[in-house]
Amino acid sequence: MVIALVLLLIVVASVVFHLATPWWLTPLASNWKAMDDTLTITIVVTGVFFVVINLFVVYALWRFRHRKGHKASYEPENHKLERWLIGVTTIGIVALLAPGLKVYADYVQPPGDAMMVEVLGQQWQWRYRFPGPDGKLGGSDARFYTGSNPFAVDPADPAGRDDVVVTSNEMHLPLNRPVKMVLRSHDVLHDYFVPQFRARMNIVPGQVSWFWFTPSKAGKYEAMCAQLCGVGHPQMRGYVVIEDDAAFQAWLKSHPSFADSLAPPKAAAAGGDALAARGKEVAQARGCVACHSVDGSVGVGPTWKGLYGKMENLDDGTTVRVDDSFLRDFIKEPTARSIKGFPPVMPKMDLSAEELDALVAHIKAQGQP
Repeated sequence: MVIALVLLLIVVASVVFHLATPWWLTPLASNWKAMDDTLTITIVVTGVFFVVINLFVVYALWRFRHRKGHKASYEPENHKLERWLIGVTTIGIVALLAPGLKVYADYVQPPGDAMMVEVLGQQWQWRYRFPGPDGKLGGSDARFYTGSNPFAVDPADPAGRDDVVVTSNEMHLPLNRPVKMVLRSHDVLHDYFVPQFRARMNIVPGQVSWFWFTPSKAGKYEAMCAQLCGVGHPQMRGYVVIEDDAAFQAWLKSHPSFADSLAPPKAAAAGGDALAARGKEVAQARGCVACHSVDGSVGVGPTWKGLYGKMENLDDGTTVRVDDSFLRDFIKEPTARSIKGFPPVMPKMDLSAEELDALVAHIKAQGQP
């Protein structure tokens, strides 16, 4: 009887907690109310089964409890009961799966007037590519990948020359306009997720996936990776800003086209400050900011604040001074030596001499200990 009472209390407490809990879904900011509806259906169906099955167990424990003079009858088969169980569970499974399959089918079928945006996931940052004035994204192929062409856009494709390349973790989108998100991974499994949009999709290396949504509420929303993609996974975050079309177009024009991104960088004639500013751009474009902070906060890698000139202990027991030579060697061959207390997970980057000079200047600009 004690077990029966405990089960009954669990059922009652679970139902009360669900009805009274403040942990509901975040406010909806897109057209995907159908996502919320399928979640509600799932909760209702599984909740009904949970309550009914546990109440039946409570009844069975009470009704068929051990009593002196009573003996259980042996009934190994009950075809009528089996038919009822098969029928009820079939209805429950259909109620769970059918709405979700319908919603998913709509989720990957964007309308014809949807604006296309490419999202590139890389440990541990997001990059974006928008169509240019021609309204088309240029073709891409892995053989065209270089450090300055992370999207591997075909340089010979005229449709790709005017594509707008965004190398920061912040993306802007126009309000009330359908958007088709085309997703690719540069390295490992990622998942692009914006909770307020109810929009997410796995990004599998070597494959192209997509979904669509229509942002319905202006604001700034956090985008995150929802698949464990390495030690820097918690830092793989960004923002999606939803705004009116005029503000979106102004933001889009502030970013370079693919053709401009291939042009040789201008010389830093203004001296060290300009070179350090260029290094900040390189750090953002290459995803360095996902692991290294400039405010002293701890990350996957050591903070750059006060790093230059500091004495660092290495895993092999030696101690080195962080100077120009050490930074250049470490950036070019990050796995050759490892700083004590930090995992050796920094990927090797294909940096030009100009980018390497700029990045070192940016680190130096963060001060000395």
